[in-house]
Formats: sequence, C-alpha cells, structure tokens
Amino acid sequence: MSNNFQKILVPLDGSVYSEKALERACELVNTFDSSLILIYVVEKSLPINLLDRKEYLDILRKFGTKVLKKANVKLAKRGITAKTFLKEGNIVSEIQKTAKKEKCNLIIVGNKGLGSVSRLLLGSISNKISQSSSCSVLIVK
Repeated sequence: MSNNFQKILVPLDGSVYSEKALERACELVNTFDSSLILIYVVEKSLPINLLDRKEYLDILRKFGTKVLKKANVKLAKRGITAKTFLKEGNIVSEIQKTAKKEKCNLIIVGNKGLGSVSRLLLGSISNKISQSSSCSVLIVK
C-alpha cells in the first residue's frame, strides 16, 4: 500500500492547539514513516499601531524561531527530524504555498490559536486552510 501521508505539514503558532497538532503529527510520522515539515508564519498584513512595525515584526520573528526550536527539541527526543520554515506574509497563503512547493499530502492544524490577545489565530484560519488546500487537512481539537 502506498503511503498517503508521505509529507506532513504542521503550521505552528505557539499555542497549545498547535502543540496538539504536533503531537498528532508525531503519531502519524511513526505509523506511516512520514517526513515532517514545520512552518511558522509571521503575519505581515496586520494593522499595527502599538509599536513600530519593524520592532513588532522582529518580536514575531524571534517568537517564531523559538516556537520552531522548541518543537524540534520535542521531536528530537522522539528521534524525529523535521524541516522547518519561518515565513512572512499572509498565514493561509504561505501555508498553501509551502504545502504545494514541498508536495505535502497532509496539513495538520489546531482548531484554535492563540486567543483574543493576539489576532494571529491559526484556529480561525484552519477553516480557510481546509477550504483552499490542495491536499488533505486534519484539524485537531
């Protein structure tokens, strides 16, 4: 039987929901011997009045780098290595572009994101991802 989940893409946002998505991805990697790709997208289209835009994007880049590092440490403990991407732009379209370019068969996302403090919600966009995706999408609750 051919492996339908050869390449799994997991978008991370630092929330417990994306942690759950990563957990589920680990199970599938072990079951199907899939390769794993992690992505953190710095949302650039936000209207930002709070801080200097450059400073704000810097903070997000640092946070994104930290989130990806932390995920890699977790994966290493399970003997899993992942390819990681830190992208900037619109979250949904960057995820789509990466999924296409990397020929992913599955995207695993959390059903909610960081909550009301931050508008960087992976959750609200999990719907958009599932509607516009060229591959299967697993939404983890």
